[in-house]
Amino acid sequence: MIDFSNVEPAGKAKTIAVPTRGDQVDSHFGHCEFYTIVYISAKNEVLRKEILESPVGCGCKSNIAATLKEKNVSVMLAGNMGQGAVDKLSAAGIQVIRGCRGNVGTVVNDYLSGEIKDNGLTCSHHDHGHECSHE
Repeated sequence: MIDFSNVEPAGKAKTIAVPTRGDQVDSHFGHCEFYTIVYISAKNEVLRKEILESPVGCGCKSNIAATLKEKNVSVMLAGNMGQGAVDKLSAAGIQVIRGCRGNVGTVVNDYLSGEIKDNGLTCSHHDHGHECSHE
């Protein structure tokens, strides 16, 4: 009998969250209008999308990481965020990819094509009205 227990599947279904404003990736995840949740098949095809309202307040002080985990989110495609938010999302098992910008659908497709990588930058302050623009 052949043991297939160590064989990796051809693909793995995943759920992606994108902080969104309008139809664009928001520049700072903790102040987004809402989250676009995208369900991806094992063949890297978009199955469906849903909108999750953003909690009031800073992302690192909200319960958004737990809420996203309940929705089985495994990847966050974000414009940028502070280290506290990165830590909370990572602790919830959510891979954070920062430096995303543009139309949400295009960013998700670019990620699925392997064209997007984490830029490693975080916001270092939370001034009221602060907009991140790490180039």
